[in-house]
Parts: sequence; structure tokens; C-alpha cells
Amino acid sequence: MKRRNFLYLSLMSLPTLGLAKRTNRPKDKENERPNILLILTDDHSVPHVGCYGDENCLKFNITPNLDAFAKESKVFTRAYTTAPQCAPSRISIFTGRSPISTRTSRFAQPAQKETVLFTDILKQDGYWVGADGRCHHLHGRNYPNEHIKEQYEASELFVTDRFDHIKMGGTKKEALPKIPDYFSALIGKIPKNQPFFLYYGFQQPHRTWKEDISGIKPDELKLPPDWPDLPEVREDYARYLSELRDMDWGFGQIDSILEARGLKDNTIVIFMGDNGEALLRGKGTLYKRGINVPLIIRWPKKIKPHTMSDIMISGEDIAPTLLQMAGLEPDDEMTGVSFLPELLAEPMEKRKYVFAERSWQGGYLTRSDGFDLIRTIISEDYQFIYNVLPDRPYSPCDMNKTSVWKKMNLARDILSKQHRKLYFQNPRPIVELYDLKNDPFQLENLCGNPKTKEIEKKLRKEMDKWIIREGDFVPIMDELAELGGGKRGIKD
Repeated sequence: MKRRNFLYLSLMSLPTLGLAKRTNRPKDKENERPNILLILTDDHSVPHVGCYGDENCLKFNITPNLDAFAKESKVFTRAYTTAPQCAPSRISIFTGRSPISTRTSRFAQPAQKETVLFTDILKQDGYWVGADGRCHHLHGRNYPNEHIKEQYEASELFVTDRFDHIKMGGTKKEALPKIPDYFSALIGKIPKNQPFFLYYGFQQPHRTWKEDISGIKPDELKLPPDWPDLPEVREDYARYLSELRDMDWGFGQIDSILEARGLKDNTIVIFMGDNGEALLRGKGTLYKRGINVPLIIRWPKKIKPHTMSDIMISGEDIAPTLLQMAGLEPDDEMTGVSFLPELLAEPMEKRKYVFAERSWQGGYLTRSDGFDLIRTIISEDYQFIYNVLPDRPYSPCDMNKTSVWKKMNLARDILSKQHRKLYFQNPRPIVELYDLKNDPFQLENLCGNPKTKEIEKKLRKEMDKWIIREGDFVPIMDELAELGGGKRGIKD
């Protein structure tokens, strides 16, 4: 349905929108529609689940429940969110579109009323739809300023009216042990004999982190080569893994409840990270650690268990895929690509590229953790990054006040040349190109290298087309290239 039509229809009650378009679902299969449970963790990157082969998770048994779940599921190694931030990433998941096209790239900006969510379509087809747990970020952010609250209020109410159940609750500290009783009661609210979609969000492993790291030995952790080997880095990493261990326990409780209630066989479970982890070169950046997230999907008797896929998935692709799994057609404006054939081990035209963006986050205007403009395109083998504001010094999201970052700033002179360049180079390069297969930790920027000149040119042009297609406001790379380098060009 086109936006211009939805704007008129949105003034009417939701049951009369007529959004649902069914595929070839036989009438005798109407009562076999699958339930759908979408579980999102907060700030969680690949490889931090044992099933991805992470040595630290395996050595310290961080994710036993997720690892067991993965043996019943298909695991995707190359799922990328559309942004390295919670709010725009989650809105993309629900809309099947980029944050730029829905005008939600500014952190916690709610989508416009006329924007279709995949849950609208499910609801039209008779699904009970609910959202619970960690903040879903669909209604915008509550500010103390009255004039901002007034602007957001209408959007918040509109989102609330689109769900049968919507609530935000914590999963940390004293709330974590209550998950079994809470989730069981939540499932009890769903009418019997009605298919359901339920989003449930974990706060873990979002900062801040508790001090308890029992059983995890910082000195024995294997650090990636792009992190400096400092005691503070190791301690911080151990706390992150401890938070993941807590989340894994909660996930195990939820999965057990599904089985106890007899819901496991007819419930699709999607486990996914909402964006990258709040660690060095993670959240807030468009490096792999900022946007490459776990994606594990179980659909009993449909998806072959204990399988893995390396096709590229965008956060935009979740909405159309879930709709097709429910026997429904995606909305016309969804730009995501359904990967249902891949789930069912059938042939499909795979994505050639995924795209992601970074804009306002919240914080200092002059640092990258507060405000940055970055765009990226990822192909099968390479990633191209466009830093629109190269003079902005790097500062890690959610950790700029931690002892880790303070220590790194104080210890600049004793860091390796490579680490100084990765974290303190200013200005940053306007363009970056990485060979993902031969340089998985993105240590060597290949932009300007004659051997990869044609690859760089191709990805730059594809990014230009995407910027225009999405209605982005940043300068296209082609315009910068025409300037011929210099202070304003891409050669800096």
C-alpha cells in the first residue's frame, strides 16, 4: 500500500485498513498459521554466541541455552542491522525499510503515522500482536521538554493503538530472576486459538554492566587484534560476557516455557541482536562489530535444524520474511528482501549488497559518539565506508566515561602505532575499504590501493545510487570525486 493511501486510511480504525494480502494459503490451513516470537538482545555482535565458534563463549560456557537452540535452528553468519544504534535499527526491523527512508535516522525519532509496520499486516490477518521487555523504540524518546513531548505524544499513542499488548519492562538486576513467572503470565494473556506475534527484548548486554564476573578469567580471554591488550580492556570484556551469560539464562527460561505450554512446534522463534556491542569499534560505528549481529531462526518441521547460512541479510529483510512465513505479502513500500527460500533450503536470488547508516545518537555534538554521519555498503568480499564528517574524533558509544577509554587516552604513547591510528587518527579517512575475507578485523584501509581501484569505484557508485534511492541528505560520493581531491575531496 502506498504512503499516500495509508495517510488517509490511518485516520480510520485499524481493523478497517485492509493491509493484509494473503499468498496461496489453502483455506483448510487457516488454523495452522505459525506463532512468531521475536527476541532481541541489546548491543550484541557476532561472534558472541558459542555457535559462532567464539573461543571465549565456548571456553567459559557463556551461551549454553542459545547454543542448544542453534542446534534446532538455522544460524546466519552475515546478518547486518541497518544502523549501529537501537532505535533506527529496530524501526527498520518493524518497517522493512531503511532508517533514512522512514526519516528515523535521528536517534529515537518515531516513524511517521502513515508508516506501515509488519505487525499491522499480521494484526489485519487475525494475529494477536504484542511487544514487551526492553524498550521497543517505536514511539520515540520521552524528553523533559514539553514542546518535544507534545510532538512525540501522537506517535506514541498511535503505536500503542496498533498492538494488542504493549509494555516496557526491565530484564536486569532484580527483574532477571522474575522472567520465568513474568513471561509465563504474558503468554497467558494471549487468547487461545489465535495465532500470535510477540516481540520480547532483553536489556542485556547493554551497558552499564555489573561487577560480578564469576568464573570468567580476564587474563585468559582472547582479544581481537584491533583491541589494545590492557588490563582495563580485559576486565571490561569479562563484564560484557557476564551480561551475555545472564541473558542466555533468561532466553533458556523463555524457551522452556514455550515447550511446557505446548507452543514449541508451532512457534517460529527468531533470536537477533538489535545492533553492535558497546565495545571498541562496535556500537555507533559501521565496522563489522557495529552492525554484524547474531541471527538464529527456528521453525520446527520447516527449517532443517543445525544448519548455517552465509548469505547477506539486512535488518530490512526481517519484516518481509516474517510476513511470508505467515502466508502474507509484504507491504509495497518495504524494500527488504524476503529470505524465506534460504530458510527452506530453496533457491533464491541472494543480496549483492547491504547498506547501513549512522547519524545522531545523543551526547556531545562534536564527538562521534554523540553525532556522526557515516554510510556503508557491504558486498560479498568487501566493505566500503564513507565518513561524511572526518574531522570528528572517534569516541566509543556508551563507554566514553569508562575506565577503559580513559586509560586508552592516558596510554596513547604506549599503544602500538596501529592502535593509535585505529582510535586516535584525526581527521579520519573520508573513505575506507576493507577486504572482509583476508582482513576480518578491518585493520588495513585499502582505499587508494591500485589493486582494489575498480572494486572501490564500483562500491562507491552503488552507494551513490542507494543514497539517491533512499532520499538521503548527505553528499553523494560522485560529487566529491568530481572535486578532484584536496581539502574537500575524497582523497583526504
